[in-house]
Amino acid sequence: MRTLAITQNLSADGSPEFLGDWFDPGDQAEDLAAEVRRQSETEDYLLLGRQTFTDFRSYWPHQTDDPTGVAELLDNVQKLVVSSTLGDPGWQNSTVLGEGWRDRVRELKAEDGGDIVCTGSLTLSQALIEEGLADEFRLFTYPAVQGRGRRLFPDGYERRLRLQDSRTFSNGVVLVVYRPV
Repeated sequence: MRTLAITQNLSADGSPEFLGDWFDPGDQAEDLAAEVRRQSETEDYLLLGRQTFTDFRSYWPHQTDDPTGVAELLDNVQKLVVSSTLGDPGWQNSTVLGEGWRDRVRELKAEDGGDIVCTGSLTLSQALIEEGLADEFRLFTYPAVQGRGRRLFPDGYERRLRLQDSRTFSNGVVLVVYRPV
């Protein structure tokens, strides 16, 4: 059975929204970039909402000198886009999942293989959490407070989490990995 992991970059006050300048995807410490690459090695599918997908598509394929290696990883991974409005995804290895996306995700989770990772895509992340589809939360907390923004977990969601891993990177980012109990 595959693991469905939600990966989020968060401000120190808990918001994954980029409402200020606290996060720059092209400016990552080498040890943090190495961890992102390590996690990507176990990933078979990248699950994205339409907005995050179009944001990624407009940025990453155009990075010709990417020291993080993220551009190449994103080009090569199988990308699944949850959208009822997007037609041709316009990026290699991309498939649009329409109305039946929940069933397709359940089918993929039931198969053997690498991880399914949802990153960004706050609305989709919340839907995955509400549906009980998320097996793991990989939270990268940045040392910045933005004082506003939506939260990862939906209002009213209550659940105990078990710590699986934690580490600190040279730029002050802290990764915590939790699984629902």
